[in-house]
Amino acid sequence: ITIIFLLINNFLGLIGILLSVWVYYFFRDPERTIIGDDSYLVSPADGEVIKVEEVDGPKELGLENKKFKKISIFMNVFECHVNRTPCSGIVEDILYKPGKFLNAYLDIVVVQIAGLVARRIVCETNKNQELSQGDRIGMIRFGSRADVYYENYEPLVKVGQTAISGETLLAKN
Repeated sequence: ITIIFLLINNFLGLIGILLSVWVYYFFRDPERTIIGDDSYLVSPADGEVIKVEEVDGPKELGLENKKFKKISIFMNVFECHVNRTPCSGIVEDILYKPGKFLNAYLDIVVVQIAGLVARRIVCETNKNQELSQGDRIGMIRFGSRADVYYENYEPLVKVGQTAISGETLLAKN
């Protein structure tokens, strides 16, 4: 499309080139150095920590009457949107709700929330799949949020801190 735009008009071609470079940059999937220690939870997403709080669990999993600590990470459209698992474990269930994707772990729940622009989540895991800490679990396309609900860990991050998927230590057991 960019080449066609260039043939039609240089200005349209320039816009096409800029959009093509941005899309290529957006869909990047860099390798990360994983700590490989499940006494820590690593960040599932690149972005800004926007919440560190105690809440009721997700009602979609029937956990609304159980208290969890929760860390929310906002991914803007310039950050890598490949998500990773915070710890090793087996995927117990995958639940899809319009606008939500949930991966459930023994005492860890990762909620992926698609943003307003594209609202598309690509799942790369399956029920009963065994995952290691930092494994890719999928991608959320365009502005999004990832929430981690957990028990038995103490938070290590603060609101406003920048997190790197698979590398930033969110909490310690």
